[in-house]
Amino acid sequence: MASSVPAFREAPAFRNGNECPSPSEAGRVDIAMTLDANYLRGTMAAVLSILQHTSCPESVTFHFLAAQFEPDVLASIRAAFPYLDFRVYRFDSSRVRGRISRSIRHALDQPLNYARIYLAEILPPEVRRVIYLDSDIVVVDDIRHLWEVELEGHVVAAPEYCHANFTKYFTDAFWSVMVMDVEMWRSGGYTKMVEDWMGVQKQKRIYHLGSLPPFLLVLAGNIKAVDHRWNQHGLGGDNIEGKCRSLHPGPISLLHWSGKGKPWLRLDSRKPCAVDYLWAPYDLYKSSSPSLEE
Repeated sequence: MASSVPAFREAPAFRNGNECPSPSEAGRVDIAMTLDANYLRGTMAAVLSILQHTSCPESVTFHFLAAQFEPDVLASIRAAFPYLDFRVYRFDSSRVRGRISRSIRHALDQPLNYARIYLAEILPPEVRRVIYLDSDIVVVDDIRHLWEVELEGHVVAAPEYCHANFTKYFTDAFWSVMVMDVEMWRSGGYTKMVEDWMGVQKQKRIYHLGSLPPFLLVLAGNIKAVDHRWNQHGLGGDNIEGKCRSLHPGPISLLHWSGKGKPWLRLDSRKPCAVDYLWAPYDLYKSSSPSLEE
């Protein structure tokens, strides 16, 4: 039986620079992402962009959260990145299935979208800090700059947008990129608090957008703001039609195709937005049909 997982090219092997610490626990950067066969093409591009732009690629460890173990998906990752340091953890979807309320877009209601709430429980004890990233991003800066952000006693750091009020500005783009103090999350019992707000929402429907609001209701006032260059969001358009959008002014470290439109789908349909060409260089997909340039 033929695999439904797309084929990918092997990525170049990236090595640490001389200034890098040894890829031990002290010098390691831990990155968590969800792993879904439907978004695998985006995940591959995200991983490549991170490795390509960091000075210490061998010191990056990826932690993938998956609803089920899919051997073909894992084989694809190993084939594309033979030297990649990664681990895969199974996320039990039944943990949240009964807590999810319908939101503005069906994709936001998938159980795996809530896996980040359980990072502190899923990741091994030696992981004390983690960067969480969505699969529809590319990083065009050294990820270590985000890793080294000072949390200043906060449990989470996330990009700010136009100095928006974190206690009021509910948008799913917020925690698509975040740095978490895993130890503080564990000791503070934050997972249980988020689950409690999800229970309130299930009964009274106090918000409309996916997995973010209960997170903000718990963490309002305890989020360290990171420069918005780390989430140039909205490149996938709105949640309904996915219309093209242009870049926001200012420096960029991370491009995020939040919204309905995904760059790989628009490129394949030969109806790309201008910003999708910024994603295309990181696409490892082996296409059997002619490319846009041909």
